[in-house]
Amino acid sequence: MSSIYAENIVDHYRFPRNFGKLENAQLKARELNPLCGDEIEFNINLDQNKRVSEVKFDGKGCAICLAASSMLTEKIKGKKLEEVHELTDKDVLELLNIELSPNRKKCALLSLWVLKSAIEKFDNLS
Repeated sequence: MSSIYAENIVDHYRFPRNFGKLENAQLKARELNPLCGDEIEFNINLDQNKRVSEVKFDGKGCAICLAASSMLTEKIKGKKLEEVHELTDKDVLELLNIELSPNRKKCALLSLWVLKSAIEKFDNLS
């Protein structure tokens, strides 16, 4: 693993961006990875054009899980909901830019699963 990428992950883990909760979030979901105990919640508000205007995440987990969640919140800010919905596992893994074992991939991808769950719940209510 390149030290610059490891440093980026540690930085996002120690100082997560957009950590916390939004009151009255329009999109909200929480998921748990039962294999390791990681638990993440996403809270999102959209503007009138269905762009992500605010995003926060909350929860507990390993460095990979929290860093991926932090990086993902940064990536989706300002994006249209359709663009966010099209994000893939590959997109999240590219944010981390390190080789991960299958179990660690699940840690990294929990944030994306939570995000997709929030969008599905929102779409079902709309």
